[in-house]
Amino acid sequence: MTGNKTDRRVRRTKSLLMQGLIQLMETKDVKDISVKELADLADINRGTFYLHYSDVYDMLSQIEDQLFMEFYEIIDRTLTPDSVLSSPRTTLYEIFTFLGRHKEMARAMTGPHGDLAFVNRMKNLVEEHLDSIWAAGQASGNNRYAEAFVVSGCVGVFETWLRDPMPPSPETMAEICGRLLEKGILPT
Repeated sequence: MTGNKTDRRVRRTKSLLMQGLIQLMETKDVKDISVKELADLADINRGTFYLHYSDVYDMLSQIEDQLFMEFYEIIDRTLTPDSVLSSPRTTLYEIFTFLGRHKEMARAMTGPHGDLAFVNRMKNLVEEHLDSIWAAGQASGNNRYAEAFVVSGCVGVFETWLRDPMPPSPETMAEICGRLLEKGILPT
């Protein structure tokens, strides 16, 4: 029972710190956020912060790593040769659902004071999966340009969706993006 209370307290502390970090990243770059400022905002003492993280960058890195474990699992499970050639909607739905679950942090990470490395890490993960699919002979042609267009376009849509005060559902967004990827934006 004591373990559960401790776990609950640790989760609560980390949640308060994450909410504080999100709030501060709305107006400040990570490099300008101090542990004291973050601890004060979360209403904990700095010693408690240092029980979990060595500094703000360590905290951000741990949060990113947790997000990427989940994101990688989604990409690995849904971005398959069949989905690339038939319909990317399942992958897109899963990504929009994931972003919706972590909306505040994803918005902070992709915002003007966010971490560009986070966005690039997302792009690289998807590009690596697409490269391996295309290298296995599942698609032909010069895919490098198509891949860059698709990945950058989708990331732009994700960022726009995260900032929309009344965003469409993940299902609707998967349908819209899937249609764009399958048919393009210009009538043929």
